Amino acid sequence: MKRIKYACLEQTIHFQLKEDLVGHEEAAAAVREELEQFKQKLDRKRIQYKIIEETVQPDDSILLKLKRQFNDYSCGEYME
Repeated sequence: MKRIKYACLEQTIHFQLKEDLVGHEEAAAAVREELEQFKQKLDRKRIQYKIIEETVQPDDSILLKLKRQFNDYSCGEYME
C-alpha cells in the first residue's frame, strides 16, 4: 500500500497585461491588483505557499514563481 506523505506544486504564473481594453498604465495597475488578489485568495483559503521569484517584465507584466500546497496535504520540507 502507498500513501502520500507530502504534496506540493511548483508553478510559474504569468500575469499578462490586457492593453487592448485600456492604456498601458491602467493595464499595469490592473496586473498588480490581480497579483495581490491572487495572494489574498491563497491566504484566505489557508493554502500554504512560498514565493520563489516575482519578476516584473519589461512590458510591466509580472512573472511569479511559487511553491504551493496541493489539496490539504502537508508540504513538509518542500516549503523550506
